[in-house]
Amino acid sequence: MEPRNHTAVSEFLLLGLTEDPALQPLIFSLFLSMYLVTILGNLLIILAVSSDPHLHTPMYFFLSNLSLTDICISTTTIPKTLVNIQAHTQSITYTGCLSQLCFVLIFGGLENCLLAVMAYDRYVAICHPLRYMVIMNPRLCVLLVLLCLLVSTVNALLHTLMVLRLSFCSALEIPHFFCELTQVITLSCSDILINNLLVFWGSILFAGVPLSGIIFSYARIVSSILRIPSVGGRYKAFSTCGSHLSVVSLFYGTGFGVYMSSAVSDSSIKNVVASMMYMVVPQMLNPFIYSLRNKEMKGALGHLFTASPSSL
Repeated sequence: MEPRNHTAVSEFLLLGLTEDPALQPLIFSLFLSMYLVTILGNLLIILAVSSDPHLHTPMYFFLSNLSLTDICISTTTIPKTLVNIQAHTQSITYTGCLSQLCFVLIFGGLENCLLAVMAYDRYVAICHPLRYMVIMNPRLCVLLVLLCLLVSTVNALLHTLMVLRLSFCSALEIPHFFCELTQVITLSCSDILINNLLVFWGSILFAGVPLSGIIFSYARIVSSILRIPSVGGRYKAFSTCGSHLSVVSLFYGTGFGVYMSSAVSDSSIKNVVASMMYMVVPQMLNPFIYSLRNKEMKGALGHLFTASPSSL
């Protein structure tokens, strides 16, 4: 029995979108193209912010950290999927699965917190414009990012350590393209009550608290904008937070879609597609949202492209 139990927990199987061999090249191309677009788009955002002195402000500092987080979360999940498709295998080691689970929680939580911090930044910029640079000083900006990283890491390590105590006997098939926490927990043959409670309260804290902060910030922002007498002034004030509002809507909209899909549908394919929309699509679209809706970012990207030939 001992070797059999050891073998049972040596690896998991990631079932992915489909097991149809004819569709594997299409899925490989889809994931590869989305991954390359995500990496390239977010790298361009980071390069544009770092190379343009006009973008050395708190808002773009947080944006560059958000782009770096998007790169990390995509790199945590997609490369393993591409390797498995190319190698015609579905396996992921027990250690690899728990490592992937941990990093997904770290970067997913970090993105969640960063969006709340960026909402606070927009609140200070619009509601307290004269004190903006005093309040959002470089030291506070760095501390906010480090606090987000610390909270996300503690939460991820806590969940991972709680998974380590579980026993896995059989049926180690995960109907996703990555090791998702709730899916791994449901495969256990141990008592998972504590794990489920931790997931429940962790979800409330990591989704509810940042979302409440974002809603509060934008309620104050809208209230301040409506007090501006001129239409042009209102438009200018709102345009400074339009990109962030779009990213927040995409992030929480897809997250709500994943929750509704898992609650309403028993189809594993639909749940995988919903998870892909949450874990891949927002990270891919964020650079486009900020570059298309933001004049300063457009200008910085333009300077970056025009400066490239001359520097070669």
